[in-house]
Amino acid sequence: MFLAWKEIRYAKLRYGLIVGIMILVAYVVFMLSGLAGGLADGNRKAIDDWNATAIILSEDSNKVVNASQLQQSDANRVTAKEKAEVGVYATAVKKKGGGEKTNVSIFGTANDAFIVPKIIKGRLYQNKDETIVSENLLAEGYRLNQSIKINDQTLKIVGVIKETTYMIAPVIYLNPTVFNTLKYGTHTNGNDPINMIVTKGQTTIEQEGQTKLEKITPETFIENIPGYTPEKLTLNTMIYFLFVVVTAIIGIFMYVITLQKTSIFGVMKAQGVATSYLVRSVLAQAFLVGIIGVAVAVGLSVLTSLILPSALPFAVHATQWALYSVILVIVAMIGGLFSMRTVTKVDPVTAIGGE
Repeated sequence: MFLAWKEIRYAKLRYGLIVGIMILVAYVVFMLSGLAGGLADGNRKAIDDWNATAIILSEDSNKVVNASQLQQSDANRVTAKEKAEVGVYATAVKKKGGGEKTNVSIFGTANDAFIVPKIIKGRLYQNKDETIVSENLLAEGYRLNQSIKINDQTLKIVGVIKETTYMIAPVIYLNPTVFNTLKYGTHTNGNDPINMIVTKGQTTIEQEGQTKLEKITPETFIENIPGYTPEKLTLNTMIYFLFVVVTAIIGIFMYVITLQKTSIFGVMKAQGVATSYLVRSVLAQAFLVGIIGVAVAVGLSVLTSLILPSALPFAVHATQWALYSVILVIVAMIGGLFSMRTVTKVDPVTAIGGE
């Protein structure tokens, strides 16, 4: 490590270029990771907040909630410690006085359902003309006790829950009666349509009924949110490809530098320096390049995340970034291995101009 650091300090420009490239590639990795995490969180956060055990959909829905059609009476066929009948609706909301619309995800369920988050301002909805909204909707210019319009219905915001999203949109919870009026235009008094039954605790279902039920885990439910899995796979594939790029770049640069130092290695070998020591020195240089590049890239990524617009989904997942940091350092060292053969094959006599 001593020799590696001394050489890096001596050839600052040469190694500075390698570190610079490492910083740029690592920066792209962390930014893509942040975007991937932001999109994933934006799609799933509200579902994660439920801490549910299982989600019941109609069997013919192909695990897609919007295609699931159940009735409130189907909840009688489900046994669990806690259960909630939920309707899901993606629409837009606007202030009663007018203005631009904001996309929202609506969950229609009873106000005492276990999936309804805790209120941080105001109170729970009690009447069918009341609703509670996630805190991030307030950033769009809405406020507590304000009247809003969804379709042709006028509702009053009586409570605020912590910031959350579903399908990249702020979340609204409201009474099942008004939910069915909003989505279907009618209310059948007692057996309205719903999209899913969410449960907590050991869950069993009875299949004796007109609609066949399917029990899935919340994670499976999330993976089948339209667009969730393709987005995640696309961005992760780009990140994995960048790991290969780092390996190739560091390998090429280290190989070229090693070739330029052939005569120096020859002199050192002639003076009795062990080949293993030189090999460790090259690996140490790759390690230092990786460490410095990753550290600077993490700092730049965190600073960038602070100035990104709120409309851009971005999330810093410390565990994932730590894993990617380790991988980047490892692939940088793998790139350094490309020079091992050159180092081990250096002949002291030939390298210093002997015959």
